[in-house]
Amino acid sequence: MELTGLHLLLSYQCTFECDHCFVFGSPWQSGTMTLGGVRRILQEAKESGTVTSIYFEGGEPFLFYPVMLRGVIEAREMGFSVGIVSNAYWAEDVDSALEWLRPLAGLVDDLTVSSDLFHYSEKISRQSQNAAAAAAELGIPLGTICIARPDDPALVGVGQIPQGESGVLYRGRAIEKLSAAAPHHPWTQFTTCPHEDLRDPGRVHVDAFGNLHICQGIVIGNLFREPLKEIVARYNPDGHYITGPLLVGGPAQLARSYGLEHAPAYADACHLCYSMRLALRSRFPHILTPDQMYGVVS
Repeated sequence: MELTGLHLLLSYQCTFECDHCFVFGSPWQSGTMTLGGVRRILQEAKESGTVTSIYFEGGEPFLFYPVMLRGVIEAREMGFSVGIVSNAYWAEDVDSALEWLRPLAGLVDDLTVSSDLFHYSEKISRQSQNAAAAAAELGIPLGTICIARPDDPALVGVGQIPQGESGVLYRGRAIEKLSAAAPHHPWTQFTTCPHEDLRDPGRVHVDAFGNLHICQGIVIGNLFREPLKEIVARYNPDGHYITGPLLVGGPAQLARSYGLEHAPAYADACHLCYSMRLALRSRFPHILTPDQMYGVVS
C-alpha cells in the first residue's frame, strides 16, 4: 500500500446534524485534534516519502479555525498540496466569507463546500454561493458537493457526485434516518466494496484520536502510537479481520465469515457492511472504532 493523501478529521463536531452523515457529525460530538496532533501527523506524512496531499475535514474544520489555519500553513510549508472540506456555515454574506478565506488565499488548492437539502433549505445555498464568490475573488479553487435525498426521485446529486446518483452512502446516521426510504436489494448481491480500494486506497483518514481509517470506522492503526510507515508496512488487507472477508466477497462475505444474522435486503453495500460491523464491534473493538463513528456520543 502506497499512500498519497491523508485526510485529517479535525473533529467529529459539526454545526449540523445531517441525516446522511456517515461520521455522525453533530454539535454534541466530542473529539478534537490538537495543534500538536496535527503537527505529528504532518511529520509522519513527510517521513512517509509518499504522501503529497493533506485535507482538513470533519465534522466541520472551520469550528477550529486557528488550528486548521496553522495546519494549512505548515502543511504548505512542508510541500504538501492542501484541501479543505466545509459546510460553509461561515459564509453568511460575501464580506464575511472574504474575511474567513483571505488568510487561506495562496495556500489552499481545493476548497470543497457542501450545499444541499440536508444542510440548508435550498439545494444551492446562499452560503455556498457566498463562499464561491469570495473564493473566486481570492483565487481559491472551489467545488461543491450536493447530495440528493433518496425520498425525492426528482433530485440527483450534483457537483462532485457521479451523474445519476444521489450521493448518499447508507452508513452511520443515514441508516437510521434514510435507509427506509431507499430501494432495498437482496443481501447476497453485495459481493464487492464499490467505494473503497481496500488494498491500495491512495488516501486514508486520520481522526482526532490518531486512528487511521482505511474506510471510516475500519481502523488499521494509530498514528499517535506508532509511525505511519510501520502501520502501512504491517497492513495485510487479505489477512485483516474485516478487510479480508470484504476483499473475498464484499459485505455478504463478511456476514458469512462470522455467521452473522442479517436482514433479507439492504439499501446498498455500505448498509450491509455497516450493519455487520456494528454486530462485530465487541469482537474487534480496536478495529471497529471509535465510538463516534458508530453513533455513540460521549
